[in-house]
Amino acid sequence: MPSLKDLKNRIDSVKSTQKITKAMQMVAAAKLRRAQDAAEAARPYAERMGKVLASLAAVYDGQTDAPVLLAGNGKDQVHLLVVATGERGLAGGFNSSIARLARDHANKLLAQGKTVKFLTVGRKGHDILKRQFADKIVETISYRDVKNIGFAQASDVSQKVQAMFAAGEFDVATLFFAKFNSVVSQVPQALQIIPAKIEKVEGEGAVVSNSAVIYEYEPNEEAIVEDLLPRNVSVQIFRAMLENSASFYGAQMSAMDNATRNAGEMIGKLQLSYNRQRQAQITKELIEIISGAEAL
Repeated sequence: MPSLKDLKNRIDSVKSTQKITKAMQMVAAAKLRRAQDAAEAARPYAERMGKVLASLAAVYDGQTDAPVLLAGNGKDQVHLLVVATGERGLAGGFNSSIARLARDHANKLLAQGKTVKFLTVGRKGHDILKRQFADKIVETISYRDVKNIGFAQASDVSQKVQAMFAAGEFDVATLFFAKFNSVVSQVPQALQIIPAKIEKVEGEGAVVSNSAVIYEYEPNEEAIVEDLLPRNVSVQIFRAMLENSASFYGAQMSAMDNATRNAGEMIGKLQLSYNRQRQAQITKELIEIISGAEAL
């Protein structure tokens, strides 16, 4: 049984930990709002770009000269998995859930005889995936020293991915990230970015909105598609990084709140044990004093 001093030291230690987790919870809550606003603001732009590309891509239906970022290179053997996670831990299952989705996808591809490569964006994703796929991680991009993730960082990742595709290092690229729903809900997502996975839209090369307005483009649809496709890769990666940022702070806030409450419960149990042992010791001392007095 631990001594009173040991119990006292343990209580003080847990109280110190509780102060740290409470402070981390407050910091995460403060950063969450800005990250959530940025993620929600990026969604309409990314979704609208997808719709515009879907309509413009109709001009290539049945044609063999479609851009490679849209139609692919005709192969499906080598897959690049771009896994975007956080730079830090202490966020519950945030990082592991993204890595698990990527790992399951990789195992499914390997079972089909495909070749898999990993490009990790974020240190924690690399740390998790290297246990099983150390020889398949081609590069790790870290932005740990960047205070606020911006489009410049997403553009760097996009240029790296597109350069690898142009060099023939892979045939299909899939992006993995976590979509922010709420503080307690971050859903891992998989999005194919090369070739662009675009939903078909009815129409003959024209963008038709709900109001049946037909848009005309200059110089032409083909030129615009070729310009938008590389930009779309950057936009989708940027959106994923913003979603990850909001998801990370939401998961960390929830995890630190649970840790704070668990520390409080542990302090209560340790304090109860301390009080019982102290009372037993006092009772024992009183009995010894009374026994000594009676002996006299």
